[in-house]
Amino acid sequence: MAADAHEAAAEQVRALLRRSIAVKESLIASHAEHVVKIAELCAASLAAGGKLMFCGNGGSAADAQHLAAELLIRLRSEVNRQGLPALALATDSSSLTACANDYDFETYYARMAETLGREGDVLIGITTSGRSPNIVRALQAARKKGIRTIGLLGNDGGPALAECDLALVVPSKETGRIQEAHIAIGHAVMELIEDRLLTAGLIKN
Repeated sequence: MAADAHEAAAEQVRALLRRSIAVKESLIASHAEHVVKIAELCAASLAAGGKLMFCGNGGSAADAQHLAAELLIRLRSEVNRQGLPALALATDSSSLTACANDYDFETYYARMAETLGREGDVLIGITTSGRSPNIVRALQAARKKGIRTIGLLGNDGGPALAECDLALVVPSKETGRIQEAHIAIGHAVMELIEDRLLTAGLIKN
């Protein structure tokens, strides 16, 4: 790579990182309380014997699995507590493809939420646009069953926003930057959940 092309690529990286930092700075300034409320709702559900269910598409499906694993297995190496009940709803390929083949893809998460979820559980829908039909329908199905709903959203929140009991809308239209913020927010929520359950004596280190 020529020197000028190399420097142009390096500046592209610096610009991307600056945009990512700017989004997180915005979250620091105006969204920290939202994160706390989300964590409190999740911790209350777990404390009462409920579970968390996560759903998303593409990179957001990967984020859903990532966050569920932090609860099921371990988040911080210094906190050796029991597993906490969490499900990533995209991991069952047989059920997913059966639903897409026999019905349609848009109903899959709704079917999972209404079948596996119970009143008092929490469904966390992750969508960078807020417009993913299968996420919107899952949130709607969950609410009908008494399952609390949380959205990790982007852009203007889209139609998913109205279906959420609590939501955090990342102030960006850039998918990559929204996803980076979602996983940072998710990690903050997971830490706060652990801290609250440890303080209450409901889990032990």
